[in-house]
Amino acid sequence: MCNLYNLTTNQQAIRDLAGVMRDSLGNLEPGLDIYPDRPAPVVRNTPEGRELAPLTWGMPTPPQFLKARDAPDTGVTNIRNTQSPHWRRWLGVENRCLVPATAFSEYGAKPDPVTKRKPLHWFARDETQPLFFFAGLWTPWHGTRGSMKTPRPGQHQLFAFLTCEPNRVVGKVHPKAMPVILTEPDEIEMWMTADWSAARALQRPLRDDALVLVDRPVTG
Repeated sequence: MCNLYNLTTNQQAIRDLAGVMRDSLGNLEPGLDIYPDRPAPVVRNTPEGRELAPLTWGMPTPPQFLKARDAPDTGVTNIRNTQSPHWRRWLGVENRCLVPATAFSEYGAKPDPVTKRKPLHWFARDETQPLFFFAGLWTPWHGTRGSMKTPRPGQHQLFAFLTCEPNRVVGKVHPKAMPVILTEPDEIEMWMTADWSAARALQRPLRDDALVLVDRPVTG
């Protein structure tokens, strides 16, 4: 499950590839590691056209998985079961989004014999780590995020991205899943405009030759 990704690019590149009409992001850091329950750039549909905006990573958790009714919701970062009633409400184009990234990470299955920690592996389209998008969903949500120690009650704008079976490159490290990745303009348009009956076909692994292991994200 991907719970850390990197974005090292500029806003104009995102705007050009995604057809953004409105930018409310502010200034994008030149190299950004993105963690759960933190703000990140997202492209979403609005009545005025596509908007690049800062949203918080982690969609509302299904109620049956919350630890307690009054506990803050830390959110769900990766969505696999799109047949679940909890997720079906957000599958329309009004709740679909594009999550820009240049690399993502997965933990290996075997701990390092010295550190006893599972090694972190990074994946990108190639060694230069060009821009791509995760196929995401977003929603406005009112409630409490964060932790019991530092709760954040109020209105939130949340997102997560879909996962699928891994391709061979990711599967050697993480055999359970990989993010749904969009690289081609027609895929991006399909995700943002097509009915779910057609767009659901994009929930598939990226082809093996379109992804490589990299040492670590480039920065700056």
